[in-house]
Amino acid sequence: MALDEPRDSDQVFKVDNFQYLVDKEFLEKAKPIKVDFLNIGFKITSGIDLGAGCGSGCKSGCSC
Repeated sequence: MALDEPRDSDQVFKVDNFQYLVDKEFLEKAKPIKVDFLNIGFKITSGIDLGAGCGSGCKSGCSC
């Protein structure tokens, strides 16, 4: 997530005084995308499977 100006290739979403820009091509791969605001920042989830991640399959050399 970063600050940016809208481009022709972006889909623009306006939610509660915030404007979110997502590249249309990326959106097709990642949808649905969800942004949750937390007490210490935010959490982004999407339809992209990033694999098992840490905790399953990591051996002693895993650094996450």
